[in-house]
Amino acid sequence: MAKKKTAGKTKTTKYNLINELHEGLLKAAEVTRSGTIRLKRAEFKSIVENAFTTAAKRAAQGERVRFPVIGALVRKEVAAKKGGLKTTNPFTGEPMITKSRPETKKPRWSFPKSLKETFANKKHW
Repeated sequence: MAKKKTAGKTKTTKYNLINELHEGLLKAAEVTRSGTIRLKRAEFKSIVENAFTTAAKRAAQGERVRFPVIGALVRKEVAAKKGGLKTTNPFTGEPMITKSRPETKKPRWSFPKSLKETFANKKHW
């Protein structure tokens, strides 16, 4: 989480993709003599890639990162699993011994309700 110092206190803030993109665009954009804004494609691409990379790193640290309209990225803790248990293969029916698995942290994506409803509505197919 980003840390800001205000009057001797350290305050942590949530990651905001829009603010990250906005700050990057303000730094990279140039204003021409006619008053139009000029921005190179390569600079724009690097700004977007840096924002998404930063968001992924923040999510890996445990923060829930929201992306407007498309969803949220979060880290999920997957518990360890004991090995040596006798089970049956559901497809073949033959007995097998399970392997152990260590505890891991995996990325999980969640979609907003509005996006799920859009996909569920058949007139959009």
